[in-house]
Amino acid sequence: MQLITTHVNADFDGLASMIAVQKLYPGATMAFSGSQERNVRAFIAQSLGYNYTFAKVKDIELDKVSKLILVDTRTSGRIGPFKQCLTNPGIEIHLYDHHLENGADIKGHLEVIENCGSTTTLLVNILKKKKTLISSQEATIFALGIYEDTGSFTHLTTTPKDLLAASWLVKQGAELDQISQFLTHELTSHQISILHELMKSAKQYTIQDIPIVVVTYSLDEYMDEFSLIVKRFMAMENLNVLFALISMGGRIYFIARSRIADVNVGTIARDLGGGGHATAASATIKEMTLIQAQEKLIHTLHRHIHPQPIASEMMSTPAITVNPELTIDAVKDVLTRYNITAAPVCADSDQKTQKSTAIQGIITRQIVEKAMHHNLGRRPVSDYMTSEVETLPLGATLGDIQRLIIENRQRIIPILADDNIVGIITRTDLLNRLVNDPAHLPKDLLSEADHPSLERTRNLTTVIVECLHKKMTTLLRTIGEVAQKRDYNAYAVGGFVRDLLLKKPNFDLDIVIEGDGILFAKALAAHLGGRYRKHERFKTAVVLMKNGFKIDIATARLEYYEYPAAMPTVELSSIKLDLSRRDFTINAMAIQLNPARFGTLIDFFNCQSDLKKKVIKVLHNLSFVEDPSRIFRAIRFEKRMGFQISPHTRRLINNAVTMKLFGKAADMRFLSELKIILSEENPLPALQRLSEFNLFQFLWPDLRPHYKVDRRYGHILIQAQMAISWHRLLYLDEPCQNWMVYLLTIMSRSPVDILLRFCKRFEETQKNTNYLRDQKILCDRAIHTLRRDRRMKNSEIVACLESIQIEGLLYMMAIARKNHVKKAISSYVTTLRELKPAVTGKDLIALGYTPGPRFKKILDYLKNCRLDGLAASSEQEILLVTKKFPR
Repeated sequence: MQLITTHVNADFDGLASMIAVQKLYPGATMAFSGSQERNVRAFIAQSLGYNYTFAKVKDIELDKVSKLILVDTRTSGRIGPFKQCLTNPGIEIHLYDHHLENGADIKGHLEVIENCGSTTTLLVNILKKKKTLISSQEATIFALGIYEDTGSFTHLTTTPKDLLAASWLVKQGAELDQISQFLTHELTSHQISILHELMKSAKQYTIQDIPIVVVTYSLDEYMDEFSLIVKRFMAMENLNVLFALISMGGRIYFIARSRIADVNVGTIARDLGGGGHATAASATIKEMTLIQAQEKLIHTLHRHIHPQPIASEMMSTPAITVNPELTIDAVKDVLTRYNITAAPVCADSDQKTQKSTAIQGIITRQIVEKAMHHNLGRRPVSDYMTSEVETLPLGATLGDIQRLIIENRQRIIPILADDNIVGIITRTDLLNRLVNDPAHLPKDLLSEADHPSLERTRNLTTVIVECLHKKMTTLLRTIGEVAQKRDYNAYAVGGFVRDLLLKKPNFDLDIVIEGDGILFAKALAAHLGGRYRKHERFKTAVVLMKNGFKIDIATARLEYYEYPAAMPTVELSSIKLDLSRRDFTINAMAIQLNPARFGTLIDFFNCQSDLKKKVIKVLHNLSFVEDPSRIFRAIRFEKRMGFQISPHTRRLINNAVTMKLFGKAADMRFLSELKIILSEENPLPALQRLSEFNLFQFLWPDLRPHYKVDRRYGHILIQAQMAISWHRLLYLDEPCQNWMVYLLTIMSRSPVDILLRFCKRFEETQKNTNYLRDQKILCDRAIHTLRRDRRMKNSEIVACLESIQIEGLLYMMAIARKNHVKKAISSYVTTLRELKPAVTGKDLIALGYTPGPRFKKILDYLKNCRLDGLAASSEQEILLVTKKFPR
């Protein structure tokens, strides 16, 4: 793993340097070593969005870091927990820094140290020399780093390099007006003197156990930007709450700042005739002296400051729990008896003693009812409970509770004391608390910088423009405009949105319409000058453009399943319900395309969080019961994207295997998913994962034990992969269905009838079934012939192989153990099959031969002579013909 980081309490230079250096190490992971300055956090929340991914320390396996890239520091004491990486065996360290003498104790294998005002400057110069393209947003970020560390080019450490770098960034589109919003302004000498006076006048009050600082000051004339002095005072003294009353020009100006949820300064300012947010507010107080204003402020503080509620005050007790061995039917009785919608699943659950330990999961009424719909009432509740559960202690704050219920979408929170469940907090408990005290509502409680993930909709227009081709952007806008004319809502959904957020190309455009998708497809096809095909049963259509590009159109729909592994029944729905039926959270996002809301990301289930964490997670616990083929997709996404299947989803997969859901249906979806896996550039990791989940028993139930993924089996699959890669590198412009090569290889030691039964079971087309059958028969016969005779003539090799297609030939190369067999097949593919005699039918007629069946015999003879080296020119061929076939 390659890791990029900077010093703790990262500033803008550290942030910009991390983003800049990632362009030099595109595969590296960015992570902060500790906290960031407050204005940096605000900038990340408001401006960066999901354009850049910063991993969390807890998600990084520090012992796996093989290359550590440090920017803006060379001191081990300033990189927090990443100091541990320095002792990794074989660790490679690359350093980029502008501090020439700073007591550095880290030595790098690569060190780029330059005398300039910021580390961003030296990295920008590297990007400039390499002619690396940067976006206008990146130029703005880099300029922000340079401006901050040079004090807008006023610090003594500023060099000509900094000015030149900033000039180049402006040419690349850096927006200087954005920079001014986030830079920390330096105080003038007069402001500094006032700051010292404020520090002298500061008084601390303790209200509801919360320390509050109040400062007062008088000026004869109005002074602009007094809030800068207050901000600097708060930072210097590391205060959580600060109130300032400043008398200027006959009026009293009130400035309030708060870093904690216990003190909502917006509410306090409103009581004084002003307003603002929970973290920053102000007011202008008239007709009062400074002393009167201070007395009113203290009185107001006592009325409005209340400590955050803690879990012990909000929880319901005792906690109703269920045992993991209870059946679904029994759990339903418990939920009905106590009139609750969810319950923790605990070992040693005892309602009489009201003691429960070892939390294993949560079960909800919704899951219970759906399981019973599928006749799973006798299964243990442990099979379908949600196993990824977080708990809280008795002293947990409202912020902790909000994080779990709102961000993690956890229905209930078990409250623990000494590892025992002592109570439960539900969504209703949280809602009641928020409604009764609006100050604690999420959007008012903290600034967006503190909880940016609560914002589930954000506009991705900038990402669309930067990552997609102009024609694709125009097409998306056109789709939105056509939908708007019919009063429909149009959304791009699924993998297209996922890959856009990951900044990966994806040309599979899926559109969902809130309206009639088929009518919309007809209108869009007419507008684009293309044509469309419809599928009435699923209310879907495909728009085919003149250039061959296709757009899949679906009506927003809700699917339900009559029984496990059934095909879905479709009903019309909204975009929210449409997204809720998706397979995994990373695929359950949409982008609205209508003109008024173009580019707006729709994320009802906080899917962005899972995408950032790189985890594959199902949307609901019965997902694999309803469609077991989703397991194949989970494995495919995991291996293709380098993600991880979440522990809870892995448990659900194992449960589906235990129930043998795959054996209950002959479903073409299984083979369809397997084909996609086998068509991957490297399907071996996914096949190995299939083996780990013991899925081969359902795909090929007739295979004997030695056909499992053992060393021999893995070896021939590697051979198949090598054969396919070899063929690709020949650039023969010859299409090859790779999945057939792998499938024939997997079935190499199975008789033909097992292959036919496999195709029949998974409803493969008759055309493909016949093709696979014929290739297997021909290949098995040919491989036997080639193994037996080491000294076959070229003409004999061609006669043996000429009826076999490329999929069969590559299959033979995969299973061939003998080098002379591989050499014969390779020679045939690259050379022998293209050799033809120089003499043609016209030449034979000119020589006096009469056209007829004899011509084929003559030309075959000449071809074999050419293959076996008996003739190298047309003259030699004519001599052989006249001698062998007299006129």
